Amino acid sequence: MQLDKRNSVEIRRSVAKQTAVSCLLLFVHIIIFFTSAGHIDVPRAWAFFGITFVHSIVSIAVVHKLNPELIEQRLKVRRKGSKLWDEVLMRVINLTAICVAPAVAGFDVGRFHWAQLSIYYVAVGVVLYILSSALMNWAMVVNPYFEQTVRIQEERGHKMITTGPYKIVRHPGYLAGVLWILTVPLIIGSVLAFVPAGIYVLLTIIRTSLEDRTLNRELSGYSEYAKKVKYRLFPGIW
Repeated sequence: MQLDKRNSVEIRRSVAKQTAVSCLLLFVHIIIFFTSAGHIDVPRAWAFFGITFVHSIVSIAVVHKLNPELIEQRLKVRRKGSKLWDEVLMRVINLTAICVAPAVAGFDVGRFHWAQLSIYYVAVGVVLYILSSALMNWAMVVNPYFEQTVRIQEERGHKMITTGPYKIVRHPGYLAGVLWILTVPLIIGSVLAFVPAGIYVLLTIIRTSLEDRTLNRELSGYSEYAKKVKYRLFPGIW
């Protein structure tokens, strides 16, 4: 009973910490965008950030309800066995999403008005955002090993996950990220933001390929799983 109570307290602390981290990242995103834009009167940007805030809170609540231990695992800074190449790629990808994409979008739609998308693209972006959020949460709920970097979690008895979205593609979390980055230019309305979005997608493809090779070599049962689920990232394509 005492152990369960202690675990419950630790999980609540992890949820609070994860909420704070998510809000901080969103705040950085907002500051970078509006500093680049030069003013705050950009309704489509506020819509994007509002959707992002709702997504963050809902995601934390869902994972807390259905896979609470994962929140604590994902907050760990040092992860024994993480691949160096993935540590580097993860940080470059995150910087592209959090810093470069909003900066480019801000300069485009707020300051220089280089090339903007019509309001109709907002609907497309919102649909992609919903799909991205649903896919990401689905993957995190069914996969207790859904950490931020690639490593074989031997201390946790790492094993294959073949349920949920993993029946469709081998790396649904990365697919969710690709869908999400495309919502930045679509909802905010910046054509030029497709440039950092494209870089993000390219880096994600590279990361997926490297992770796939690593798991084939090091995770028991992965090669058999890969024969059944043919597509790494994009259903029907690759």
